[in-house]
Amino acid sequence: MEKKLAKWGFKNQKEQTLTIRDTLERLKGNLKQNEQRPLIHLGHGDPSPYPSFRTTPVAEQALLSALHSAQFNGYAPGAGLSAARRAVAEYLCEDLPYKLSKEDVFLTAGANHAIEVILTVLARPGANILLPRPGYPLYEARAAFSNLEVRHFDLLPDRGWEVDLDAVEALADDNTIAMVVINPGNPCGNVFKSEHLQKIVEVAKRIGILLIADEVYNHLVFGCNKFVPMGSFGSVTPVLTLGTISKRWLIPGWRCGWIAVTDPNRILNKTGIADCIQSYLNITADPATLIQGALPEILGKSTKSFFSKTNDTLREAADTCYAKLTEIPSLACPHKPEGAMSTMVKINLQVLEDVEDDMDFALKLASEESVLVLPGSVLGLKNWLRLSFTVELAALRDGLERLKAFCSRHSKK
Repeated sequence: MEKKLAKWGFKNQKEQTLTIRDTLERLKGNLKQNEQRPLIHLGHGDPSPYPSFRTTPVAEQALLSALHSAQFNGYAPGAGLSAARRAVAEYLCEDLPYKLSKEDVFLTAGANHAIEVILTVLARPGANILLPRPGYPLYEARAAFSNLEVRHFDLLPDRGWEVDLDAVEALADDNTIAMVVINPGNPCGNVFKSEHLQKIVEVAKRIGILLIADEVYNHLVFGCNKFVPMGSFGSVTPVLTLGTISKRWLIPGWRCGWIAVTDPNRILNKTGIADCIQSYLNITADPATLIQGALPEILGKSTKSFFSKTNDTLREAADTCYAKLTEIPSLACPHKPEGAMSTMVKINLQVLEDVEDDMDFALKLASEESVLVLPGSVLGLKNWLRLSFTVELAALRDGLERLKAFCSRHSKK
């Protein structure tokens, strides 16, 4: 007699979303096992394995001091240690026209955790959120888990990846809760001018939404445009600022970030959003207390020379990347990167053979040349690629030569 399957009261409620990690693992699975050349990873934004991108000794010593003090072995408050929150507030105030207090800062286990917190707090039935395309796919993934409808506005490559502001106004309605602005740009490598940021906040005020300012790459700029925090315009419309020590200090594995309420009119306090963030942090993960203990010293004592050296290294890498891409007829980089750690490149499939789309391009490049790049479809832009240039310069040159050889081999004769 055939046995009946048990009837369970649970089932999968969510469709799987495409993530950077899943995609890179798939690409790694296409690498040749007997390849003699070293793998060159231009597909992710983790510079920490490379000697040219080592963190400052200040951060290393701060961590050791926190460890040896034996004062940071226990649990921290949900919003973070007071001294660490105060240090973040003081760090951010260096670029703002108003003061922040420690109560305006909530510590998170990195920026990904900050995204989770904010989208969970803001979600309500029927709500939607405006996200950039191309963008950072974790926003889409977290929105799906919070039952938030996603509406995409385009970044315009022929205008230095500026926001299509007309599209933003057309997309928004009474159920729109927020708009995400990533500056410096991931994945595009752009840096918004102050004038463009002013236009963004004016649109946000007009349609009555808050801005989520993703500033994970803050101050990692090496072009003509200076970094201007969105919080500078917080008196126009309320802003929640996301930050982290991951990128500027080159320590993504330390997993320490923050949410700052950059809202001098206190609208987010009056509407209860700040209290909701505090409440959510009481039931979720924390950044390690040890890292929190080191944070005041990391933020307060890191030298300008360390930051300048990092930006100089990024500038040389970005220049090398952009120059080499101009030598490849089947690829086009519409905007020279001037910030962050990556750039977007358009594939001209009409001049290539045996390449179906961006994913097929990346899979075959991995197999044939042992080079990893990220397909743009993961970021919302099909038949583009994201190239990260945070590797050793010699490896970057080698990887770009292999990319050029791959494109030449697949060019239509």
